[in-house]
Amino acid sequence: MAYLKIIDKGNGINRLFIGGVHGKEGLSTIKALQEIREDDVGEGKLTIHNCDESPYLSTLNPLYYQSEVGKEVLYLINYYHPQIYVEAHCYKQENYSKLISPGRRTEEGVPPLIELEKGVLIGSASPNIRTTLFNRDDVCITLEMPCNPSNDSLDVYVEVLRILAASSNRDDLEKRMKEIYPSQVETARRYALEFFGDYPPF
Repeated sequence: MAYLKIIDKGNGINRLFIGGVHGKEGLSTIKALQEIREDDVGEGKLTIHNCDESPYLSTLNPLYYQSEVGKEVLYLINYYHPQIYVEAHCYKQENYSKLISPGRRTEEGVPPLIELEKGVLIGSASPNIRTTLFNRDDVCITLEMPCNPSNDSLDVYVEVLRILAASSNRDDLEKRMKEIYPSQVETARRYALEFFGDYPPF
């Protein structure tokens, strides 16, 4: 399940995609991460890392970053200093409603995730790292799909990863995403402004 690939296209930004950061999610996320090719990156560097199976602990829990895999995530972020950071996750179908529920802010302390299509959800990375390890203009994305995804869900997930791999900065990413998901991008901007105030991620 562990997987590492580095695509280096010379000068440009650093991108870091990490999958399988808790539980058995890596069994699903590796299917998508392995689809990213050299041609998907125009310039700069993309590091792709899929973690081994680990005990499940939410990344919203500060104790996560004291766990073995949490420390691994922190190390990769601090080593590569990505300007575009993506955590690739999957979710059990019974958790779908909870992830997109407006009540997630009250229950979990974070905005709900936003569905793009085919059960693929997007949101900000955990605030435990978003506001401490990244600059304001960095892109920090949580990308979710159903575990053991259908081909349709996997295709959407991979396409979004390819958009992230091709983007050179926040504005470039927003422009690319707006062409396909205009209402979702506007919702993401609103959630970010409401939650982070003057420190909004995408």
